Amino acid sequence: MRIAQDWAQPCPNPNCPYHNQFHGGNIIAQSTYETQSGRRRIFKCTHCGQLFSETRHTVFYDLRLPEETVMLVLKLCLVAVSLSGISFAVGVQEETILRWLQRAAAQAERVNAHLLQEVDVSKVQLDELWNFVARKQAETAQANGEASEESADGRHWVWLSYAPDYCLLLATVVGPRTLNNAQRLIQQTAAVVQGVPCFFSDGFSCYFTALRGCYQQVIRFPRTGKRGRPRKDRIEPHPQRVYAQLVKEKRNGRLQSLRVQVKCGAERLKQLGLTVSTSLVERLNLTLRTAIAPLVRKSPSFCKQPQRLQHRVVFFHAFYNLVRPHMSLRRPLQDDSSDAPRFHTQYEQRTPALAAGLTDHIWSFRELLTAKLPAHHSQSTSG
Repeated sequence: MRIAQDWAQPCPNPNCPYHNQFHGGNIIAQSTYETQSGRRRIFKCTHCGQLFSETRHTVFYDLRLPEETVMLVLKLCLVAVSLSGISFAVGVQEETILRWLQRAAAQAERVNAHLLQEVDVSKVQLDELWNFVARKQAETAQANGEASEESADGRHWVWLSYAPDYCLLLATVVGPRTLNNAQRLIQQTAAVVQGVPCFFSDGFSCYFTALRGCYQQVIRFPRTGKRGRPRKDRIEPHPQRVYAQLVKEKRNGRLQSLRVQVKCGAERLKQLGLTVSTSLVERLNLTLRTAIAPLVRKSPSFCKQPQRLQHRVVFFHAFYNLVRPHMSLRRPLQDDSSDAPRFHTQYEQRTPALAAGLTDHIWSFRELLTAKLPAHHSQSTSG
């Protein structure tokens, strides 16, 4: 008789009391089977009798090609290689690559929902970068105004909220430049941060409206017992809300000056001594444009559907936070040995998630694709 061990495998049966629960002592190793990537285990839940593979609920589940090929294809998707280029180099059809990207995005969504919780940040930078979807025929992008829900010339935006304290990407939204998407970005950011951080952005007008709707408090007046109607509840802005804009004034496409506009919370901003800036989130825009092929400027490899662009952005979101070390976050190692050369400094590499305390190690690429995490029902951090 096999004895149940702690395999860190949850039961996939939704009708089982141990569904999606780890370390329940109900999982045994039943058998193994051979794949192109090696031998894999088949587990069994001793409570409900459900059999399942160790790759269940991972990117590699029920795939015929070796795992190394799948990881190579997904890595190439993160270094600005087009679908046709990946298909030619690896010998995998483009439709297959898109299915793998969809799986990787779903896995990244689960990882983000589990790890991005109660992040302690002092400031958040907001920005959006535009791109083409379905067709590539654009005029001039809107400067600070709201666009329509459907763009006739294929313009689409990638919305970002960024915590410069840890170089952490908090939330992403893919969609047109509308108030609705600005509200989605603010709500998703508020769901993963502690308290009320200071928000900085460019002169886009919809952010202030979205912040007013998200960060507010309701003043309820007690019943007095007297005749007449009771006083209605009053909605007031949150006392800690801070929002400042860095407005760029351009002439003939060239930057002339920068002007800071503090929309609310000037006193708190002065007390905290923070500098209004959006430079780091704008640098992140460049990182995305050099990592995701459809976002490369003047590139013919734009996405034909909004969902495909969303899959790439969501996958990059988790990869950037967990797998990709950030040079500005590295810390020098203290080496007191006399044999160590003085002119050579060794560093401890860190990812944004490691710097923020969301994890205790740098994730490997395979760990990102195979991590099994408990179910989390908070609001999504990508849209």
